[in-house]
Amino acid sequence: MTGRALVLGGGGSAGNAWLIGVITGLSDAGVDVTGADLVVGTSAGATAAAQIAGRSPADLLADVLAAPSSRPGGAGGSRAGRGPGGPAVDHLERTGRIIAAAEDVADMRRRLGASACELEAASDGSWSGRWRATVAARLPGAVWPERALLLTAIDARTGEPVVLDRGSGVDLVDAVAASTSSGLPYRIGEDRYLDGAYRRNENADLAAGYERVLVLSPLGGRTRMPLEWGTDLAAQVAELRAGGSRVEVVLPDDRSLDAFGGNLMDQSTRPPSARAGHAQGRAVAERVATLWC
Repeated sequence: MTGRALVLGGGGSAGNAWLIGVITGLSDAGVDVTGADLVVGTSAGATAAAQIAGRSPADLLADVLAAPSSRPGGAGGSRAGRGPGGPAVDHLERTGRIIAAAEDVADMRRRLGASACELEAASDGSWSGRWRATVAARLPGAVWPERALLLTAIDARTGEPVVLDRGSGVDLVDAVAASTSSGLPYRIGEDRYLDGAYRRNENADLAAGYERVLVLSPLGGRTRMPLEWGTDLAAQVAELRAGGSRVEVVLPDDRSLDAFGGNLMDQSTRPPSARAGHAQGRAVAERVATLWC
């Protein structure tokens, strides 16, 4: 086994800012994880993975801290939203009901996909284009990096997990938009995609075969799915270690959790989440260096 893998989990706007902060804090302390042989990105982590492939963590952090302030609660994200031309939907409540009714993880994915496609049918069809423009504005470029980058999603029509990379024939912007699509499905041609966190929360298992694996999980390893489904972070880490990988996990500390507040999609939480992540990155650098350096 050789190589180092960096796994970036999902966690909304706050989670993305925290990831950038942690990576910058590690870098400032002399541990540069952006040169990983493999980067796995899921949802907000997919955005962060694409961002660090094209810009320095310090510049990304500066952008977060310099962004105009938002009012608390100003962005509902997946907690509540309105499909263009469609009805208002509480996506957290909707997906919670689907998870509770599902027999297993495959059944959950099929049900989520069918529900999302129904929402799209009731909309005016413009959401994917608007989401693509939003995602494109967050990325430093549209070109896939030369090194291995895996971004996760779910095929909304079949419920099957999808892993997108530079050989998939999909633009980087579209791949990130697909991995972050937590409400309506994101269209790429005739295909429809949903958030990659419905595959597994962090998708750390995709780093199997790498000697050293660093997992940054904004959600703190929590999962909305039943533990017996084996989608949680603890199960993924156990699988990696059983396969011979050395694994280090960084979860948000108390200061970071306070910065997140009650809504990870709230844009106003980004600066405090990034600052808390930066401080935590510096604090855990020695521990991470034992694995990474």
